[in-house]
Amino acid sequence: MGKNATVYDVATHAGVSIATVSRVFSRPETVKDETRARVLSSVEALGYVPSGAARGLAARRTGVLGLFFPGLDAMDDIADISFDGGEASAGAATIVRDVAGAADTRPLNLYFDEVLRGSELEAWRSGFVLLVGVGRGETAHDTVRDMAGRVDGLVVLAGSASEEELAQLSRRIPVVVMAGPSRGDELDHVSVSNAEGMHALVAHLIDDLGARDITYVAGSEDSPDDVERWSGYRAALAERDLPTPEKPGLRGDFTREGGRRAGRELLARDHLPRAVVCANDQMALGVIDTARIAGVDVPGDLIVTGFDGIDAGRLSTPRLTTVRQPMERLGRAAVQALVRRLNAPERPAVAVRLPVEVILRESSEPA
Repeated sequence: MGKNATVYDVATHAGVSIATVSRVFSRPETVKDETRARVLSSVEALGYVPSGAARGLAARRTGVLGLFFPGLDAMDDIADISFDGGEASAGAATIVRDVAGAADTRPLNLYFDEVLRGSELEAWRSGFVLLVGVGRGETAHDTVRDMAGRVDGLVVLAGSASEEELAQLSRRIPVVVMAGPSRGDELDHVSVSNAEGMHALVAHLIDDLGARDITYVAGSEDSPDDVERWSGYRAALAERDLPTPEKPGLRGDFTREGGRRAGRELLARDHLPRAVVCANDQMALGVIDTARIAGVDVPGDLIVTGFDGIDAGRLSTPRLTTVRQPMERLGRAAVQALVRRLNAPERPAVAVRLPVEVILRESSEPA
């Protein structure tokens, strides 16, 4: 196989200058139709692939947008994050009995899946490639800074970088913050109606179902989404003169296994509440797992609700009552805001807040 064709080879083959070849890719409207056709014919004949880096330098853009997450839920449940693919072997098969639903504790990262799908779709529609970065703990700072040097703009999940760091990054490239409320900074924010959705759900449990003893299972302490959902829960209780706790009694860190741990702690108490409101669906499904194993009827003995609207919730038994947020739309809206900022750097910062829906299913409403 010969060496890869270069721009010099194309110019020689087409009988034009290197500058003309460059203009065919960067500003084709400035090149005569006949000349452009000759250059493109040479490109095809030689199998030339123009350098994305070179085009980016000419346009002062990389053509890449970044999406940074603080980490995947699965990272919390991996004892040894290193991985060795091992040697090739003849293969093996193992039978695992999981009748009670206790053997498979893998978390479901479907919130990130939906957001990522929307972000990828909108980046593609806008003519960009999406670079995804994941950082947790000490690696987050280095990862987000490294990404900032490789992309035209960056979408950052709220809470995954400090306000000071985001301010520094935004002086180099456009930054959009996804999830969580705007804090009066000069960045674009895209979020969902977390407090309003949780408030509407808890109000329904109290006003329509008569549940007055409602326990909240919180997510991660550093999650802006969880802070908003907690405030919506407390507001609904306070408006109805019900006891309003100062802090969550249970925390599940947004994972299904965390929900199972919270469920076991709840069932070990002397008194079972009428309802458990979880800050996301994965924790709610974990609570349902624990209730099923313990013989606690959902919703007869215990109402369980979630937040997000992931597919697993509509496939569970019983199906999960939840606040459905537009996760794919959230990813699309964040990338749209980033592209708008790239095209109009001086425009005022915007805060987009997407609506949610309370979906009532069998985990709160008997069939």
